[in-house]
Parts: sequence; C-alpha cells; structure tokens
Amino acid sequence: MSQRIVSVFPGSLAARHGIAPGETLISISGTPVLDLVDYQFLTARPSLELLLEKEDGTQHTVHIRKRTEDPLGLTLESTLMSCPKTCANHCVFCFIEQMPPGMRESLYVRDDDWRLSLMAGNFVTLTNLPKAEMDRMIERKASPIYVSVHTTNGELRKKMLSHVRADRIMEHLHRFADNGMSFHCQVVLCPGINDGQELMRTLADLASLAPHALTVALVPVGLTRYREHLFPLRPYTKEEALEVVRQAEAFQKKMLEKHGTRFVFPTDEFYLTAGLPIPKADTYEDFPQFENGVGLLAQLRDEFESAVRFDPDESGNRPRRVIMATGTSVAPFMRELLHKHPVSGVDITIKPIVNRFFGETVTVSGLITGQDLVAQLKGEKADEILITKSMLREGEDIFLDDMTLEQAQSELGITIRPIHNDGADLLYALRGTED
Repeated sequence: MSQRIVSVFPGSLAARHGIAPGETLISISGTPVLDLVDYQFLTARPSLELLLEKEDGTQHTVHIRKRTEDPLGLTLESTLMSCPKTCANHCVFCFIEQMPPGMRESLYVRDDDWRLSLMAGNFVTLTNLPKAEMDRMIERKASPIYVSVHTTNGELRKKMLSHVRADRIMEHLHRFADNGMSFHCQVVLCPGINDGQELMRTLADLASLAPHALTVALVPVGLTRYREHLFPLRPYTKEEALEVVRQAEAFQKKMLEKHGTRFVFPTDEFYLTAGLPIPKADTYEDFPQFENGVGLLAQLRDEFESAVRFDPDESGNRPRRVIMATGTSVAPFMRELLHKHPVSGVDITIKPIVNRFFGETVTVSGLITGQDLVAQLKGEKADEILITKSMLREGEDIFLDDMTLEQAQSELGITIRPIHNDGADLLYALRGTED
C-alpha cells in the first residue's frame, strides 16, 4: 500500500532532498509503507532509500543519510483514524452496546487497533489479528502496547468477549515478552464473573510476565440504562468494591517487594464506591494509567494543595459565587478537598449531577450531558459554573448529547467554564482568574 504525501515541512530533510507534496511514497529501503506505524519504524534508520512516484506516474529514488532520531518531515494522507481496525468481539460489558440510539456516529465506533494502542494508548483485545499482523507487531517492536485482558482464564475470556480466539491471550503476551516487548493491561471487572479468585489468578498470571507486563488497571464495569436484551450485569456494591481494593493492595505489597512496583492499580471509582480515601499521589508511582481513571483524583488533590501553598489567597478578592458541577461519585471528594482548603471570598457549591441520560448507575463526571446539566441547574444563581473539560468533545465545545456549551449557557444564563483536571487550573477558576 503506497502513501500519498500531502505536505512537506519547510527546511526538513525531505524538503532538502526535493520531495514534494502530491508525490506518492511507495517503499522505504525496499519495504512497502502500509501505514503510519510502518513509516515511523522504517524512517528511524540512519540510511534510507525512498521509492517515490510523481503525479505524472514517473518513479524515482531518493537516498537520505541522517541521524536515527531525525524526522523526515513528511505528512501522509492516510492516518490511523481514517481506517481503524474494528472490534470483532461482543463483550458482555461493552459500553458502546449500551449507548442510546440517535447519537452521532463516532460514538458507536468500536476500534480494536494495535496501531492506535501503540500511538494513542487505546486498549486492544488482540482477538482480530491474523498471524501476519501479529508478526508485524513483533517485527516493529510495538511497545508499550495497551491490552484489554479482563481474565487470563481462556474459557472465561471466550465467554466474556464472545470470541472463539479470545483464549489465546497468554500465548500472545508470552510472545510479546519473549521478544522484549512491554505492555500495560486493563481488567474490566464484573461482579461475580472475573473478580474474586479469578482476579487473583489473572494478577498472578500477568505478574509472571513482569517486567514486560508493566501495570494492571482494575476498572469497574460501566452500566447504562440501555441494557435491554443484554447480558445481565449489575454495579459493584460498597462491600464488593472494598474486597477488590483489599485484594489489589495485598497484591501491591508483594509486587513492591519483588519487583519494586505496585503493578496493580484500582481506578479511583473503586475507592469512591468503597467509601475509602483516595491514596496519596506517590502511591501511583509515575501515573502509568492516568488516562484509564487511575490516580486522577490523587494528582488533582496534590496539585491543588501545592497551588494553594505556593500561590496563597490575596486579600481583597472580589466576592463571588461558584457552582462546581460534578458526577455523583466524585462530589464527596471535591467537598472534602475544598472544605480542607477554602478559597477566600468564594462561595462554592458542589452540585452532583444525576445522570438521567445514560442512567443513574453512570456516576462519572465525563459522561454528564448538556441536557442533564441544564435541567438540574435551572434556576440556580452564580457568577460561574465550573465543569470538567472531559464533558466536552475533544477540541470542541459540544457535550455528548450534541448540546453546545453556548446553548447550555444561554439556557442557564450563567457562564460555564470548562477546566482541565489540574489543581492549579481549579484554583484559578475558583478565584475567577486566568492564572
């Protein structure tokens, strides 16, 4: 598969060698360029031979010598997102199958693409890979990769993923380890199915692959109200969440002694459901699964306390009233944090938004929709409403239900300020300043 070049960075190696937009990159050092992963792997060499085809169909070869780390400076037409490999499973806990109808098409896309795992940290199940593609992963040293394991019990995994080849997970992970590749894992836990002794088996199996197996995140199953005709599942109770955390922390102690890492990390949601305090920030080491909801609140608390300490309140702050809209699970944590570190001159109300759109079992802030926000804040008076940026589409001011931020503000008559999951950003937002 050839790759059309859409732009060449001015002054780059490619530009200095006369490569122009509109040409097609056919191969690098004799190897066809299938995608962006191939391009990055094949160009990370000191000596390159590029076979190119001009727009008139004539071909020519360009020889380039460079430092291994120097980029060529090309932008290719095809991206990983233009043709992602899709999921071949029907997991009993699949969140996308629980989505309400009538939403934008992108929310129903089920990617299961090892290239996106390598480049963007997406989790993959490894069930949709032919041998040739698995061989390419090995050859390209795709590492670290993020793997949805869920269980290492092959028969149980086949049932959970509804895929006949799902039982080969340990075979694949052993092959990665044997070839020097590393991987992060996640286990979506379903009460009474893959927790308890099954969880301990999974952790022991994955720990046997350390240090190639880097971390394991334990994620509670997410359930919406749109589960008619789907596999019967229920949320974790407080007592069950306590047991998961107890098992994980006992395993952490063993791994810390043996490998110098805690290895397994329950998501913040498990601690909140269990009614336990969020661990200290250093417990999460270098936050290896931050994007998976592991350690977000510990880091937020640590950053907020540092911001308060190094940037104390100044006298004469303009009095203001702020509403912070959050998911129901994180609301108690935020109340405790702001009670412990009050911001002078600011009257702060933590408003937990009950998720009517997806169902009340969905308690996280990132899945709050514009219509729920508006309905439950209607009539409130405040100078500003703070929300997390994760409620909005990446790079846009649009909620999951396609309500725009502008529409929500117009409905409420109050400015809504999206903030990052960052302690300093939170402090300045509460004060009504930029920094």
